[in-house]
Amino acid sequence: MSDAAGINPDSGKPLLLVDVDGVISLFGFDPDALPEGDWLHVDGILHLCSARAAQHLPGLNDHFELVWCTGWEEKANDYLPQWLGLPAALPYLQFERNPGLARAHWKLQAIDDFAGHQRPLAWIDDALDEACRQWAAERTGPTLLVQTVPSEGLDENHAAELRAWAAAL
Repeated sequence: MSDAAGINPDSGKPLLLVDVDGVISLFGFDPDALPEGDWLHVDGILHLCSARAAQHLPGLNDHFELVWCTGWEEKANDYLPQWLGLPAALPYLQFERNPGLARAHWKLQAIDDFAGHQRPLAWIDDALDEACRQWAAERTGPTLLVQTVPSEGLDENHAAELRAWAAAL
């Protein structure tokens, strides 16, 4: 399931599937050496949102159609676009919470349902696994997986890799 409003399949831009936890909202960092960012209160939970992600994600919007690919689902639009400096709410994927043995990674079915197998897409996430790599290798459309470290999130190297990949399509 998904909210595909705002996605233009004829735009010529690849999709960029954006996770939140471990990409924008950081965790696992040394509490005595906090990463640069802002604390956001989201449904009773404090999240340290990365200043580096906020610096790079709006520029990636020039090269990609951004889509939330996060367990936050629609809540990402309630808290993040304005803070990140994005022009508007983004489409988001909705996930079956218990996909069973048919899918080793809980996001893959929703991604397939949303993007199909041919549209070029990049996916930035901190929890990519072997099932994700196998899925990416089997897609017919160009696919890039970018894995972050959850205590650091999206950084300049990730952003440069994404821009270069989009430019090469």
